[in-house]
Amino acid sequence: MAGGGFATSAGGKDFEAKITSIVIISCIMAATGGLMFGYDVGVSGGVTAMPPFLKKFFPAVYRKTVLEKGLDSNYCKYDNQGLQLFTSSLYLAGLTATFFASYTTRVLGRRLTMLIAGFFFIAGVIFNAAAQNLAMLIVGRILLGCGVGFANQVARPRC
Repeated sequence: MAGGGFATSAGGKDFEAKITSIVIISCIMAATGGLMFGYDVGVSGGVTAMPPFLKKFFPAVYRKTVLEKGLDSNYCKYDNQGLQLFTSSLYLAGLTATFFASYTTRVLGRRLTMLIAGFFFIAGVIFNAAAQNLAMLIVGRILLGCGVGFANQVARPRC
């Protein structure tokens, strides 16, 4: 009969796993890979609804959201190709970077690949924090996506 996800010990012996500092650090690093992606999604979702951000980088969307109060649908308000590029560039870069990260992990190992992910992420944050126009925002999001893609590739558990 199937165990339903529970493994029984082979030969009647129980397996006792010890929680060591390496296990704890490994779990924290694996969680950090997903945390970077989730944090970025949460921040970018909140920022794209802020009037000062929209006024500076997406004035057409700002006019639709603030000045034209008659629009009921958020789809109509946020229908802008630049805003869609801003949002989706992270996901596309993350997807593409994951393929390169698997090769990098195989050649350089996990530790160096994690450092590369951190550098990509920090560079993306710097670009986005210093952004003066839409191009800088997109470049920053692409760098963030590369960092997230590398981190998620490295942090996933191996079987």
